[in-house]
Amino acid sequence: MSNHQEENNSTRREFIKKTSVLAAGSAMAGFSIVRNLGAAAGDPLRVGLVGCGGRGTGAADNILSGAANVHLVALADLYEDRLQKCLKNLNDPDREAGALKGVEVTGDRCFVGFDAYKQLLDCDLDLVLLATPPGFRPIHFASCVDAGKHVFAEKPVAVDATGVRQFIETGELARQKGLAVMAGTQRRHDPAFIECVKRVQDGQIGELMSVRCYYNTGFLWKYERQAGWSDMEWQTRNWYYFAWLSGDHIVEQHIHDLDNVNWVLDALPEKALGVGGRTVRTQELFGNIYDHFAIDYTYPGGLHVMSMSRQWGNTDRKVSVEVRGTKGTAIMEQDGRIFITGENAWRYRTRRIDSRKQEQTDLVAAIRSGQTVNDAHSIAQSTLTAIMGREAAYSGETVDWQRALESKQDLVPKKFKFGPLAIRPVPRPGEYRLR
Repeated sequence: MSNHQEENNSTRREFIKKTSVLAAGSAMAGFSIVRNLGAAAGDPLRVGLVGCGGRGTGAADNILSGAANVHLVALADLYEDRLQKCLKNLNDPDREAGALKGVEVTGDRCFVGFDAYKQLLDCDLDLVLLATPPGFRPIHFASCVDAGKHVFAEKPVAVDATGVRQFIETGELARQKGLAVMAGTQRRHDPAFIECVKRVQDGQIGELMSVRCYYNTGFLWKYERQAGWSDMEWQTRNWYYFAWLSGDHIVEQHIHDLDNVNWVLDALPEKALGVGGRTVRTQELFGNIYDHFAIDYTYPGGLHVMSMSRQWGNTDRKVSVEVRGTKGTAIMEQDGRIFITGENAWRYRTRRIDSRKQEQTDLVAAIRSGQTVNDAHSIAQSTLTAIMGREAAYSGETVDWQRALESKQDLVPKKFKFGPLAIRPVPRPGEYRLR
């Protein structure tokens, strides 16, 4: 084995060792501090939401409808119009959560601007839902833990290695404080996925040969630039298409499949090589991200994982993970079938649940029971897995785990203010380098 390989394996082992401390925290009985944060079964659980877009509104809806005696009491967003739209939607009598009357947000607990999350944290809260564009996630997470709040953090949790490292450090602090940290990787709360992963890990498809994972979808929403918008306003409203905000779609969306792969293999990738580009979304409106990726990940033992993700309109859609073994193949479709072929054929036949609601149900149950759940390690690993693939495609180089983890790359602006903000050029393989 070369010195470089030994160094890389040592770095991966050290990363796993550090993050495994967080994993152990998930199985612990919990610290007494957890039981003193308004989490008793008879007390209302007071929740604040940071990021009032579609996913934030959905997360609030999920927790209000997924658990009893939960009150949403504070909202924070960069924009007033987004906050008011969220509040209106949650108060809609036709929505399940609205019917439960769990929305108790008053005008003095609605906060707008870059520092809105700080004002929200001054409120009497037990739990904060973080659903802003992921570029902000490490900063918001650190402030929540510093304030002693339980956290639900939507995936991904960073857009670069700098953010990943910060999230890991904060996750360890949360463990020490006995705070619950749950990530928006809802497949880990879906009985269908849980059962299929267990069967694969129990050896029912034999020795693993290869894995394929897909997140092939159509076009998403977009915001045309309006007169009077500064660079910062346009980018933060049209956030999906700027790498410093979304991490690119391999990080923002495909992370679901890559997390699924890390979970079923119980391993992290050693290196990645891939391609990507902008074939369809070439206009300035689509910022500086790619519209397709194809990545070959190498996992321990030489196992190859083929990853494909794209966002093209009027094309076939496929969102799934397929694990091939010597005795059969496991197929896990996000919104479809979960089954195994071969010697130990099996199909999940029970009606599928709303896993996004289930993850909130599980989070509330953990807080109320005083159990310490901490997903910081697994979501940090999966975020870095996606970033590693992105950087391999951007650069055209093979990127190993050590290089990805230790990268000094920091895409997020040092200061948040409305005004000019230059857009980084679209990465060109052969010219772009991971720093």
